[in-house]
Amino acid sequence: MLCREIILNFYPMKLSELKNKRILILGFGREGRDTYAFLKKEGLGSVIGIADKRENIEKEDATMHLGSSYMKAITEYDIIIRSPGIPLNNIQEYLTEKQTLISQTEIFFSNMKGSIIGITGTKGKSTTASLIYEVLKKEGIQVHLIGNIGKPVLQFLQNSSTDDVFVYELSSFQLAALKISPHIAVILNLYEEHLDWHGNLEEYIKAKTNITRFQTADDYLVFNKEDDKVKAIVDGSKAQKIGFKENRGKNMAASKEPILLVAELFGIPQKTAEKTIEEFKGLEHRLQKVGTYNGITFYNDSLATIPEATIAALDILGKDVQTLIAGGLDRGISYEKLGKRIQNSKIKTLILFPETGKKILQAIDNPAFKHIFVDTMQEALNAAFVETENGKICLLSPASSSFNLFKDYEDRGNQFIKYAKEDPLS
Repeated sequence: MLCREIILNFYPMKLSELKNKRILILGFGREGRDTYAFLKKEGLGSVIGIADKRENIEKEDATMHLGSSYMKAITEYDIIIRSPGIPLNNIQEYLTEKQTLISQTEIFFSNMKGSIIGITGTKGKSTTASLIYEVLKKEGIQVHLIGNIGKPVLQFLQNSSTDDVFVYELSSFQLAALKISPHIAVILNLYEEHLDWHGNLEEYIKAKTNITRFQTADDYLVFNKEDDKVKAIVDGSKAQKIGFKENRGKNMAASKEPILLVAELFGIPQKTAEKTIEEFKGLEHRLQKVGTYNGITFYNDSLATIPEATIAALDILGKDVQTLIAGGLDRGISYEKLGKRIQNSKIKTLILFPETGKKILQAIDNPAFKHIFVDTMQEALNAAFVETENGKICLLSPASSSFNLFKDYEDRGNQFIKYAKEDPLS
């Protein structure tokens, strides 16, 4: 059985160090609000400030710095707690050597009393984290699902014990500048993503490396040994390394192998873990089966924001995908591989959004490939009902970000579900 006590060389920020300090919460979204509530409840900070570029956020009992010049507030505080969405490069010019820049993630890592299973990768993090949580929970382990896919983290600090296991989905935003690594790190894959935030692929990979950079020989690293970028990170790790090959279950948005390996570290038999995986119904917007309407089966894979994710969806669903809805915000990613995969599929019609819809079409070596350009999800679904035959699949897997036409990937997926269920041909 795995020893679940974390062994660390240092703690960069204990809670006691947050007392009697001027603290600025930089960015006031979901995580920023959780941080503020925690600081107030624990009586931390002599002064608490909130800085956000939005001017219409709800006012709190704190010093508010709102609007386009919100970054200037940094100079007035001792400790800056950065929210994940704010790039490090945007902050540097305002910081001095006397100030401390940390994150909610770092506060949690530094002060929790249990152990952390950290999961990162370009795609599959949420499904993998959710399944690891479900497998451990069924075995009676005192486990919590936290981070992006689970509950905000700081609420667990006060009552955490050495028996607690925290399954933490970690994005590159959260890992950037992190100075502590989890006891068990899981790296699924690495593709081009969030380059607008990180600046380039090298910086993106550097951020991801922090999940293992500070591990010791007492820690574990579960990694995809088929991914060259991942293997380059693994080579520099001091942790005990456990490699896996990707092996997706039926209609699964992630490989089951890392889940089985983590289960094994906790002494959970493979058959027991596989039973939990088989019973898992999946997550919203991640290869989610919406239902069958007018004889057509609809799958919502709105979180597929890169070509590799769409390729994986086509590999999983196979030859029954007849209509693919794709396209979105252009972030400079190549669609050459996706074009080849579509060319070699049984897809008959592409329904394409701007801006990348044209790039996806251009990547297919067939100018006559049937395609329909649309600007709204309602137009896309109207076309899908006409173009898709009974017994076949219409797949929303955009291979692109959503922000040019939708609020976010959830809005895009929810609209897909809405219009699929309305069935204009019924």
